[in-house]
Amino acid sequence: MMNQSKSEALFRRGMDVLVEGVSSASRGPATFGTHPRYMSHGEGQRLYDVDGNAYIDWMMAFGALPLGHGHPRIVETVSREIARGSHFATALEVEVEVAELLVKLLPHADKVRFANTGTEAAMAAFRLARGLTGRRKIIKFEGHYHGWWDPVIVNTNPMPPTMFGPKTNPIRIVDSAGVLEEMWLDTIVVPWNEVEMLERALEIHGRDTACVVTEGIMANMGVILPKPGYLNRVEQLCRQYGCLFYLDETVTGFRVAPGGCAELYGLKPDIVTYGKALGAGLPMAAITGPDHVMQGLEWGKVLHYGTHNAGRLTLSVTKTMLEVMLADDKANYKKLAYLGNRMADEIRRVAKGHNRHGVVVQGVNSMFQIFFTDKEEISDCRDFSAHVNRTKFRDFVLKLFEKGVYMSPSATLHSLSSIVHTEDDIAVTARAIGEVLEELP
Repeated sequence: MMNQSKSEALFRRGMDVLVEGVSSASRGPATFGTHPRYMSHGEGQRLYDVDGNAYIDWMMAFGALPLGHGHPRIVETVSREIARGSHFATALEVEVEVAELLVKLLPHADKVRFANTGTEAAMAAFRLARGLTGRRKIIKFEGHYHGWWDPVIVNTNPMPPTMFGPKTNPIRIVDSAGVLEEMWLDTIVVPWNEVEMLERALEIHGRDTACVVTEGIMANMGVILPKPGYLNRVEQLCRQYGCLFYLDETVTGFRVAPGGCAELYGLKPDIVTYGKALGAGLPMAAITGPDHVMQGLEWGKVLHYGTHNAGRLTLSVTKTMLEVMLADDKANYKKLAYLGNRMADEIRRVAKGHNRHGVVVQGVNSMFQIFFTDKEEISDCRDFSAHVNRTKFRDFVLKLFEKGVYMSPSATLHSLSSIVHTEDDIAVTARAIGEVLEELP
């Protein structure tokens, strides 16, 4: 067993001064068991905890680190720019430069507005959709997460199957105390990956719907792919009913492809929001879209302010990340996808020798997740809730920690490659997974 005495001591101290000993529930004991492992530093593809244990990191800050930890170009950028000032809250040359890079890269984006987090960008996007259309309702999908804003923190978590209600009229379940009923009354919830259910919802609510919002790949329940043609049909239905097609790429943007899911599935969304990978480890988000949509933010018609919007240090890091990933005809995006696909394939190969566990691996390029399930495929939130053994997955990952492999212990999350992972890392991880599957009851 790894020595964890310092992590245990820090957790005891943290419990005295921090809620659950941490600053986000996903990092606390509800996910990590008795206590989380407190990290001291990262280098490349590895994390090191305060007790000196090393791990191959497949969590990569929930997807925020396509370049891995401490990439030399990022270190150089931060070291140079911090000496010139971290943030001015003024207009900046680098602000224009990064926006130019994004508009050139993203066919659906004529204009960009920078924000700080995925939640904040989504809040502005929903307000923009309502402000432009003059409509009240938002249609979202079961199990999709668009930040912790009150109107959309509805039906984002796994639930007992009996709680969902009929597919034609899902029961709306608020995921937090303190959310007033009037905040979510105009939020309509629909099962994902079923065209007929969205068609029905739009027949009823379409003329009062400001936007339909979707993750391009369902990333709040592991990794669940859209059925062929599904997202294209969502887009068509939005056009038919005059509501905006909002693609939330907080997780998938600048990760599954240079242009995210919009590129991967040939979509032309009206609004797209980004986060995570865009900041390469620093807080950065963006709202993008065509001129006729983004002009709604002009002159404060739809308000979006923020002292920390477009911080110069973060923008400098974002610029460096894009330069590295897009160099040599986007070679690092090809590498990122190759390594993620290779890891997923190796897990599938190893799992074939342990059929008693019912292991299914689902993934898209650099994103992948392991499901312990009796089904051949998980296709939506209801499948996940009814057929994925989340407790077994947590126990599996906690055993992987002991073998120097780090993934999120939450089955609702997923693992990710970076450009600094190697074939050796894949081999070591696959071997550790095989050993843990052998040890699991």
